[in-house]
Amino acid sequence: MDKLKRPRDVKQQVQSRFGDVAANYRASKAHAAGPDLDLMVEYAHLNADSLVLDAGCGAGHTALAFAAKAGQVIACDFTASMLAQLVALARQRGVGNVITQLADVECLPFPADAFDLIATRYSGHHWLHPQRALAEFRRLLKADGQLLISDIMAREDYAQDTFLQTIELLRDPSHVRDYRISEWRDLLAAAGFDSEILLSFDLTLRFGVWTRRMATPRQNAEMIMSLFSGASEDIRRQFALPAELPDEDFDFVIPGAVIRGTLAG
Repeated sequence: MDKLKRPRDVKQQVQSRFGDVAANYRASKAHAAGPDLDLMVEYAHLNADSLVLDAGCGAGHTALAFAAKAGQVIACDFTASMLAQLVALARQRGVGNVITQLADVECLPFPADAFDLIATRYSGHHWLHPQRALAEFRRLLKADGQLLISDIMAREDYAQDTFLQTIELLRDPSHVRDYRISEWRDLLAAAGFDSEILLSFDLTLRFGVWTRRMATPRQNAEMIMSLFSGASEDIRRQFALPAELPDEDFDFVIPGAVIRGTLAG
């Protein structure tokens, strides 16, 4: 029993892991841009009066993208060093309408019905209790507000799902789960949201960049390589793996999607 992680241990691991690699995420091209981010900004329909919450903001790329259109963006994260990266990036870009808040998405220190938009990008797979986060988002959204989620999405096929979770956990022990689209939609419905899929996409990753960004231990990276090498043809095809894995670096893909939520009823 002592070896099982208690909830507070998982959250402490998130803070520890991302505290060590926060600067890597500020420099990450995958987080700085992408068709999902462009679509989120387009669907946000922001104006100078809009108040936006970026929940699990990381190094701040999403918050800064919304800041160009919104009146104010509040960027919250569970890791102080990530917020420090956002502050530095905002200063570098001359952005003055983003403020930071150290907070857990499961318990947010804001009044009800406060936000026109809540956005979260590449964060949900670290949430220990996503249903609590979604309940908070519902509390915080204005009646005509919207929730935009972009994240890695496990495929509906169980074998594909298991393979993805395995390589994610080997890369990053603070990983909780890449939820399937069907799981997100069930969670959203239970929290009082109607939902629609705005975009499904494959995120192309460079293996060496992906593992170095999270400071993955060498033995873990080798285990992921071994899993890739021994993968079935179906998994190789879905992850766009080369027929023969080269000794040098290589690209592969993982699935993602953008989901829009609005208050039901």
